[in-house]
Amino acid sequence: MAGAAWAAEPWDAGAVRHILPAASHDRVLLKVSFTKPIEGAADLVIGGRRWPGTATGSERRHWTFRAQGLAPGRVHELRLMQEGRHLCAPWPLATLPAPDSRPGHFRFLSFTCAGGDPASNTPQLEIFRPTEVRRRLLARALSFGPQAVIANGDHIYWDQTTWLQSRNPRIAKLARARYEAFGMFDRARPVMGTPNEALIERIGDAQIAALYGTSLRSVPSFFVGDDHDYFENDEAEERFVTFPPDAFSMAAKRATQQLFYPEFLPDAARPLALPGSRADGLSESFGTLRVGRLFEALIYDCGGHLSLAGDDARLVPAAAEEWLLKRTRAEDTAQLLHVPSHPPGWSAGKWREWYPDVVAAEASRLTAGGAAVTDFGGASDGAGRLTTAVPKFMWQPGWQAQHQRLMAALAGQRRRPAAVISGDLHATGALKLTRSGTLDLSHNPVHVLLAGPLGTSTAGWPSAVRGGVPQVPGALAAETLDPVRERNGFTIVDVTPESMVFRLFGWREPDPLEAIDTLEPYATIAVARG
Repeated sequence: MAGAAWAAEPWDAGAVRHILPAASHDRVLLKVSFTKPIEGAADLVIGGRRWPGTATGSERRHWTFRAQGLAPGRVHELRLMQEGRHLCAPWPLATLPAPDSRPGHFRFLSFTCAGGDPASNTPQLEIFRPTEVRRRLLARALSFGPQAVIANGDHIYWDQTTWLQSRNPRIAKLARARYEAFGMFDRARPVMGTPNEALIERIGDAQIAALYGTSLRSVPSFFVGDDHDYFENDEAEERFVTFPPDAFSMAAKRATQQLFYPEFLPDAARPLALPGSRADGLSESFGTLRVGRLFEALIYDCGGHLSLAGDDARLVPAAAEEWLLKRTRAEDTAQLLHVPSHPPGWSAGKWREWYPDVVAAEASRLTAGGAAVTDFGGASDGAGRLTTAVPKFMWQPGWQAQHQRLMAALAGQRRRPAAVISGDLHATGALKLTRSGTLDLSHNPVHVLLAGPLGTSTAGWPSAVRGGVPQVPGALAAETLDPVRERNGFTIVDVTPESMVFRLFGWREPDPLEAIDTLEPYATIAVARG
């Protein structure tokens, strides 16, 4: 199949500002923004067949295009047309192999935390990496020719309650100044068709379109949301609990996806009625990267549909959990990978985690009821350690119970190794889990990897804002395959019938910026059923 090498070739983008494509074995979905409004009709043309596009924004600058009934496992030439003229040069995009085919190899790229507006940085504090740094990391990743990309959460950073009401006066002051200069949401009004829509367009232009441009036009892209994509940090304290998202946060996330990045295409093995699903078969929150009988990645949002129901609480809703368990137990592909937006294996001591651990650090405090809260941006020497000696405020034991069910299903595979690659944590690292509480995983240890963050900078490392680096929770027994390190990075994964090979890449100062252009993997982890 055509890989990302196409994206490096000179190409005339014409009126296009950004393209993010999704693909399955027989369908294509494009999210496209243009440099100016497109009046009248615009069409996607593939092989002489024409599919009308739909303007997704009021200004008609953002469009979506869908095609179906395509031949699987083939490179198709795509054209965006208006009244017989090209809106950009044609370009290639490959559909994925047919579900019953048996490819011998597939390569994909994964990363997390690519969002953030560098205009939020100050001369004294770099909050997010400059867009140019992120582009260089992405360009290096694409130089390895991945056939798909999984962008795992935090495509946007524009938190509302948690930044504006931060207990750290510096964070609150910076946020208010930035929002007053750039634009402030009116949460009493709808998102679409109001000034809120224009603000989301500006935010997405700066954080999504400016980063990707047209670099992924030939790479099927799978974007899953996490907490910041709902315009909040996942925090619970006496004054507020930010998840599950309220109606405005859900609408803002949905609008960003509608305008900028693709939903998940239908999959025959994914129920149509999962939360976030639409009547046309698209899913906002739960997706599948299926590569014939070789490989299946189950991709799931662990924030948008979480519940606060004590022992019955879940980070992933019950219907989605049932889908995950059923697909894991089916064993009808040679390899399977779970791709949650929130990581198993580590804890940063924050609220929305699988584990009850908190950070014993100056950034943590006790509520009047005796529960622990770690304030984001609280005082920290970065050396805090995890503890379960005090309860975590508003943490739900059902979250850990769900974790146990998912880990048991992964380890219970008879023919396949167990593996997870996740987002959210601003670090790189890899573990092999052999026990979780009373659950013995040693017969088929669960390999857990952090994909690596593109956009995190000084103000975002866990040791700076949460009191300590990510650590293995007390309930887990694990072998360290790659120590946690707070740095930028990405992962290239090669899948064959025999194994999944994860190549981990990392960069951070004092390495020079130019070193990104020649990055080589600092670790290679082969996962196979032994």
